[in-house]
Amino acid sequence: MAAATTFSRLIRFLAQDGRVYYGDAILPAGSTSINAATHARLITGDPFSPAHSASPSAPTAAPCTVTTRTAAIARLLCPLTPTTTRTLRCLGLNYAAHAREAGMQLPTRPVLFYKPPTALADPFAPVRVPAVAQESDDGGPPQVDYECELAVVVGRAGRDIAPRDALRHVAGVAVANDVSQRTWQLARGGGQWGLGKGFDGWAPLGPGIVALDALGRDPDDGAGLRIGTKVNGEVVQGSGTGDMVIEGVGSCINKVEFEKDEPAKL
Repeated sequence: MAAATTFSRLIRFLAQDGRVYYGDAILPAGSTSINAATHARLITGDPFSPAHSASPSAPTAAPCTVTTRTAAIARLLCPLTPTTTRTLRCLGLNYAAHAREAGMQLPTRPVLFYKPPTALADPFAPVRVPAVAQESDDGGPPQVDYECELAVVVGRAGRDIAPRDALRHVAGVAVANDVSQRTWQLARGGGQWGLGKGFDGWAPLGPGIVALDALGRDPDDGAGLRIGTKVNGEVVQGSGTGDMVIEGVGSCINKVEFEKDEPAKL
């Protein structure tokens, strides 16, 4: 088998040999779950190196090489790290059903908030709730919440990206957990959401980044991607990209135009 220049399902993992690698997850026959992978093809080079971010008008450079060497997976890690990820830009109230559930008006413009890179965490790591986040204003239990989200990972630098070019700047998509503390987000936030969403480890991501070609469907098809959450086997959240106020993977990139897009940004 020849080496490949692009990945299908990028993972970062602790191998059985005790080393950390980037790899392309090898899925068992008939499976679409990265969690089921026991081995990965090793990747050489940094998938998010600035050397691979040419100007938007330049041809796309191969971000890495997927080799024929394999390694056994001991633990799946967050595919991004705080040292490679400068910004986590998030769109609030971007699911119509969730906005109605919260009793909030649908936005006509993007509701943008940020999480610091230190919020990134491994996909299966425990979420630590610090003492300050265990407070509430009414004496009740802390209002710590979870939200399954579609994360769009930038793979190529650009600014003022035209809608027709947006997908060319996407490395892939991933699953993220937007952990929030509602008291600090709303009552104590002073109008800013970051206080209630930016605690360390409050953005678990992964287990991998799926390239758009590996999705098997048009990522901007509104009915294409399902998003859901289970707690102890019970479905507590079920939605999809068709419920997005700002629809589609490409539109999420195109609508957040206030700063330059760079590799490994979310």
